[in-house]
Amino acid sequence: MNPRLTSRLWVDELLRRCQGEAKFGAVLHSGADEAGAVYVAVNHLNGNYDLLGPPAGSSHDEEGTRIFRKAIAQPALWDEVREFIARQRKFDSDIWVVEIEDRTGFAGLTVSPD
Repeated sequence: MNPRLTSRLWVDELLRRCQGEAKFGAVLHSGADEAGAVYVAVNHLNGNYDLLGPPAGSSHDEEGTRIFRKAIAQPALWDEVREFIARQRKFDSDIWVVEIEDRTGFAGLTVSPD
């Protein structure tokens, strides 16, 4: 995905790609169109979620791919994810929150090992 896309267009592209891979996705909260931070809740369809958010520092790698970090270290229940998102929205109301259903991975996103 093109790193120069606005947050809105990047989210739209993510959802189209996931739909093409038969993965359900939805926007739970729309943020700032131009540069809102994007959080992705990966629903593993077993009660556990991985919450991915922007890393500290650059949000793109050397090839221009948007990268994420685990915002919660271990897979979590939805209540923990929801509480984390609520705290983030108090700090930054411009964030995007997207949910993607993916049983086995991170919806094709690049996750930093930090």
